[in-house]
Amino acid sequence: MQFDSAFPSNAELICSRMLSLMSNRQTDLPKHQVILYTRPGCHLCEEAKREMYAAGCTNEYTLQEINIESDPVLLHRYRNDIPVITINGAEVFRHQVNSEEFQRRIISESGTRS
Repeated sequence: MQFDSAFPSNAELICSRMLSLMSNRQTDLPKHQVILYTRPGCHLCEEAKREMYAAGCTNEYTLQEINIESDPVLLHRYRNDIPVITINGAEVFRHQVNSEEFQRRIISESGTRS
């Protein structure tokens, strides 16, 4: 028996629908809010961004970069301690970021999203 390849099989339709549903389910989840406290000329901040990107989970979070020089309170708090990274409001890194640890933190936080 030969099938017309122009029409997908039931199995192909089911797999396609399941993948679509799984994809939609993942995109329906709220993304983590990651804040990078930085300032112009901060080479450690640039390294932190590279590590975050290298973690391979950019689709799991939104990144907001905040220049500490734009706010006197932030400048006083973080003057010599940047980069500082928070995930969903909790400080998780200061001075250095490791891509594997960043990925682990993002993934572990995923279990807490509703």
